[in-house]
Order: sequence, then structure tokens, then C-alpha cells
Amino acid sequence: MNDIQPELANILDLARSVAWGAADILSSYYHDDTEGDLEIKDKKDGPVTKADLAANHYILERLQTELGKEKFGYLSEETFDVKKAEPIAKSWVWIIDPLDGTRDFIDKTGEYGMHLALAYEGRPVIGIVAIPEAGKIYFASKDNGTFVETKAGEVKPITVSDRAKIKELYLIVSRTHRDERFQKLIDRLPFKGTKHMGGVGGKISTLLERESDVYISLSGKSAAKDWDFAAPEIILTEAGGEFSYADGNPVYYNQGDVKKWGCIVATNGQCHQALCEKITATIADIDRQ
Repeated sequence: MNDIQPELANILDLARSVAWGAADILSSYYHDDTEGDLEIKDKKDGPVTKADLAANHYILERLQTELGKEKFGYLSEETFDVKKAEPIAKSWVWIIDPLDGTRDFIDKTGEYGMHLALAYEGRPVIGIVAIPEAGKIYFASKDNGTFVETKAGEVKPITVSDRAKIKELYLIVSRTHRDERFQKLIDRLPFKGTKHMGGVGGKISTLLERESDVYISLSGKSAAKDWDFAAPEIILTEAGGEFSYADGNPVYYNQGDVKKWGCIVATNGQCHQALCEKITATIADIDRQ
């Protein structure tokens, strides 16, 4: 990693520029009321629109033009081939979700985003989450903290809440996408309250804004994927939060199978281990019944 460390600041500046450009593309499609313009296609893992593809093309073109393909690999939701699910043979891999929360985008809830992460040997070192309708991007690089930037160019550091007891914490969840097992889990956890937001990046942004403190992903028939988590993870951890499997193990990316099976827990870091232990015990109890 040392051979590229001096370049990371410049790479982050490029990634921020790319993120704003992609956010503008998504927003333009979002606010275009032309009948049928999104060209929605239903695929196995969810809908895909013309906006996904346009943003994806823009992101890849910008990054590959500036950085090339010799040192960097590119793992994108829209170009990933499940039939060739092998790790990209590069130490440095960009992990891209051009439109996080496609269903919310289609339904006009405003709760959609864009994820852009750079991983080194499977772990994120740069991450950006854009929330176009909020006019914000959240960005982080390893050991340098997390920042929020507005469209006006204002940049300021941002950190998670300091709520320190499980009974004081707020859980962030989707309004939908909850199977019976996950519902049983969250019903048994003694949080102070539950809030709702679409998209993983959007959910993690609520932890940065101190509106919530906990996000849980529990796989069922399917699972979230690399591009759902890589950028949100580093913007959370650099802001003081924690992100791991419920057993405490870190999440690795670009491992071939992009699906993240099991239970992943993201918190403000104040009682992460205790909460993970409680979640693990609760899931085991549910599964025994």
C-alpha cells in the first residue's frame, strides 16, 4: 500500500468530483417526468433503470480515463457477471453502486444514493456516499476522518452520536424488505426507537447525522452485496462508528461471491460488542424455535 499512499489524497479529490457528477446525473433523471424515460427493467436482484446505467457509465469512464486499468480493478453492480464470480486480480479495486435504492428512486421517495469505494486487499481505504436529494456527499479516507460536503462547496468533519446504552439507541431500517426472521430479531432488541430510510448509504448517513445509531443487515433468501457496504463502511468507521459481522469479524470485499451472507452490524461504536453479542444470542434463539 505504501507505493500509492501519497496519491490517495489526489485520488479522493477525483472520486469526490466523480461522485458529484454521478449525483447530478441521477438527480436529472429523478426530476425528469418524461413518460417511460427510465426504461425500467426487472432483474433477479431488483429493478434497473436508465439512470443506473448512465451513472455507471459516467463513473467508470471518469475513473478509467484518469487512473487506467493496470493498477486498478473495477467491481460495479451494473457490470458484474455472476457467472464469472471470481475475485478481481488487483490489490486496488473500485467498488461501485451507481444507484443505491433503485426502488426508492422509481417510487420518488428521494431516498436514493450513490456509492463509490476504493478497496486495498479487500478492505476499503476511500469511500463516498452521495445523497443527491439532500445535496450532500459524505467522504472518508483511511485514518483521515469523515467529512460532509454540500453542493455549495462547504466541507466539515462529521462524527457519530455518543449515545452509549442499547436502550438509548435508535435503529434505522427500511420501510419494506423485512422478512419474518429479521422482524422477530428487531422486535426483541430493546432500542429506544426505530427510524426509516431507503438505501444502505442513506441509512448510514443517518448515523453520521446522529439521527440513528444502529443498522443491521440479516441475510435471508438473498443478501446485500459488496457495493452496498464498502463505501458506507468506511464513512461510518472513520466517523467513529463500528462495522462488522455480528461475530466481530471484519467484512472483506472482492472475494468472488459478492453476497454478504450472515448478519452485519453497523453502530455508533459505543456498545458495538455488547450489541453484537445480544444480536447473536437472539438470532440463535429465534432459529431454535
